[in-house]
Amino acid sequence: MSATPLRVGLVGYGLAGSVFHAPLIATTEGLALDTVVTSNPERQKQALAEHPDVRVAATPDELLARASDLDLVVIASPNKTHVPLATAALEAGLPVVVDKPIAGTAAEARALAALAEERGLLLSVFQNRRWDNDFLTLRHLLAEGELGDVWRFESRFERWRPQTKGGWRESGNPAEIGGLLYDLGSHVVDQALVLFGPVTQVYAEAVVRRAGAETDDDTFLALTHANGVRSHLYASATTAQLGPRFRVLGSEAGYIKYGLDPQEAALREGLRPGAGTDWGVEPESLWGRVGAGESPLTGGGRPEPTLPGDYPAYYAAVAEALLDGGPNPVTALEAAAALDVLEAARRSARDEVTVTL
Repeated sequence: MSATPLRVGLVGYGLAGSVFHAPLIATTEGLALDTVVTSNPERQKQALAEHPDVRVAATPDELLARASDLDLVVIASPNKTHVPLATAALEAGLPVVVDKPIAGTAAEARALAALAEERGLLLSVFQNRRWDNDFLTLRHLLAEGELGDVWRFESRFERWRPQTKGGWRESGNPAEIGGLLYDLGSHVVDQALVLFGPVTQVYAEAVVRRAGAETDDDTFLALTHANGVRSHLYASATTAQLGPRFRVLGSEAGYIKYGLDPQEAALREGLRPGAGTDWGVEPESLWGRVGAGESPLTGGGRPEPTLPGDYPAYYAAVAEALLDGGPNPVTALEAAAALDVLEAARRSARDEVTVTL
């Protein structure tokens, strides 16, 4: 890699920008966090306190006015701004990383992909859950054939948040692209597509459970993959008893894993990846189990060591793509394929039908 790091402009310093993107950018070799864009005075102070060398801009226009000073723009602002901001950055000649979901529709995602290709620029989507510890472990098990032919994949991203928080993520305005289907659903659908490939049929339920909630907070998707695998995906803020993060059933064995990857909690606590840290490592007590014929709760199966989670790998791959011509870690067309599924799920839930893709 070049000795001079790429200068990164980060648009948005809420949860996504401050907890995920800024720390990962700042600790990635080959990247330097140059500018943070936020109009919120408190978030401006926070950015300067956490990254003393950073510059602060109040608006994206202010950032793009000096596009020649930057090498990459990262968009971590509210969902409804993703398409216009990504378009503006690409038209300014800058490579772009967009937080998920890249857009509200697959058509918009494909239009952005076409614009990036026309300009010869990188357009990547931040799907950090591809580097969760449990997901990396499951991919390893599948590559080794440990489970045989997979028949059913169950994936849960469940929380117990009986009170609404408000804000755009829980807004009922369709323009905000809120709700769990497009929030946590973007993660579980992306993981299912990476593991088991294209989908032919989608059935979904998107329910509003909590008093005062305006958009779906308890969501279920049943996907039929072209290879015959059935994926059952849950995204909920109303789960009083959390199920396993993964339960994967195959012709030879199954894999079951409880608990969330530890990296988000570590980032929220102010911890940072780096040499000499046990980044992404979880205790043996949280390992999943592989086996057949008996519940893991009664000792069935064997403990399966969980591979370390590795969110830093995403931005390392972005840096390699820009500096050395490496592959894009998550393309806009991959994100568009996930949006095809999410759009079908929204239609299925609304019309109470199974949608064929």
